[in-house]
Amino acid sequence: MLIILITTILAMLGIISCQETIVPADNLPSSAKSFIEEYFPGVPVSYVKIDSKLISTTYEIILQDGTEIEFGSKGVWDKVDCKRKAVPSGLIPAALTDYVNNNFAGQFIVMIDKEPFGTEIELDNDLELKFDKKDQLINIDD
Repeated sequence: MLIILITTILAMLGIISCQETIVPADNLPSSAKSFIEEYFPGVPVSYVKIDSKLISTTYEIILQDGTEIEFGSKGVWDKVDCKRKAVPSGLIPAALTDYVNNNFAGQFIVMIDKEPFGTEIELDNDLELKFDKKDQLINIDD
């Protein structure tokens, strides 16, 4: 019974402490602004959604070309989803680029996501590739 009570309280705290708000791009950390200027020059920000939780804040940015970028609380990117366009090459580890070029000629990376296990990418043919922290392929999902 105590476990159920504790679980319920923790769940309620998670719900209560989670708040999403839409804010102007000026509210982004400077590192996030610099990132957008460097990798997506001239592409205006459509909107910024801040997700405030008890112990962290995340930022989801939608650019006017449809690109979605997620940043952690310190303004370091976690995920870039360019939909049907190529992710800027400077964001992709060389080993992942080499793997795609050698094994999926003609395909390009449209999404990159930094995960606790390593990195997940998606190709323009909707194939998802997962790599460990040493950039070794661990899974392919179609």
